[in-house]
Amino acid sequence: MDHSGHGMTMDLPPFTLGRGLEWSADPFFLVACLVGLGLYGWGVVRLVRRGDKWPVGRTVAFVVGVLTIALMMCTRLNDYGMVMFSVHMVQHMVISMVSPILILLGAPITLALRALPTAGRGRKGPRELLLMFLHSRYMRIITHPAFTIPLFIASLYGLYFTPLFDTLMSSKPGHIAMMVHFFAVGLVFFWPIMGVDPGPHRPGYLMRMLELFAGMPFHAFFGIALMMASEPMVGTFENPPASLGIEALADQNAAGGIAWAFSEIPSVLVLVALLFQWYASDQRQARRTDRAADRDGDKELEAYNAYLASLNAQGR
Repeated sequence: MDHSGHGMTMDLPPFTLGRGLEWSADPFFLVACLVGLGLYGWGVVRLVRRGDKWPVGRTVAFVVGVLTIALMMCTRLNDYGMVMFSVHMVQHMVISMVSPILILLGAPITLALRALPTAGRGRKGPRELLLMFLHSRYMRIITHPAFTIPLFIASLYGLYFTPLFDTLMSSKPGHIAMMVHFFAVGLVFFWPIMGVDPGPHRPGYLMRMLELFAGMPFHAFFGIALMMASEPMVGTFENPPASLGIEALADQNAAGGIAWAFSEIPSVLVLVALLFQWYASDQRQARRTDRAADRDGDKELEAYNAYLASLNAQGR
């Protein structure tokens, strides 16, 4: 029986990590990953050639982020994920949370804005169109927490606990669309929180942390619901191939444990990134204050001292 729509019979042997990591590329995601890496590399080379610097850490984060997508979608993990709920859940968690965070840390929008040439007065090139998109009403809506947090939650409960999941999993285009959706939801959820690239919604650091922790508990609750269920809850994984040697309910419980555990990973990654950004922002502000003091002879301090002196004189 063809469970996957991938054009192959899913008589897979029992899952092992070695078998899961064997090469089995999905053409759509392979091309997408190569194009993403190529465009990013072009931007970095363009900056370097004109004498500008681009942080190595950003390049590493972006490359690793793209490679995590390739790892999930261009190996046999993708084949096993069509018939094993636990493997599918690893794919979902990585593509919706780990990959977007790493790619956002690579600041691809900032790189594009710096690398793309300006079109000239009165004309609109790729750079101008990107700026228009960033400042559009559409972007203000889809990056606002009133939209991103409910979308983040609905992508779990509204998908897995309705027939929509089984419908999407029944065809290759549906499966690709679902994985692209997971990635897109992760991007719009974490983009305002990460704050590396420019965007229309840019709250303070404390508010970003609140946005992060507003969404994460629902992943944990979702995982617990799967672990506590007494029967299979998703039709696609009700009857795993006999060749796998697994029980559907045990595999679902494992999937729930993965969803529950993964809710902590992005929280830690993003929290560490936010703390570093907060510290760097404070350092930049301190340097700006020092430069301003050097320019104006520390007039603010002199004015404050004069104010204290006047209060002291009034108190006599």
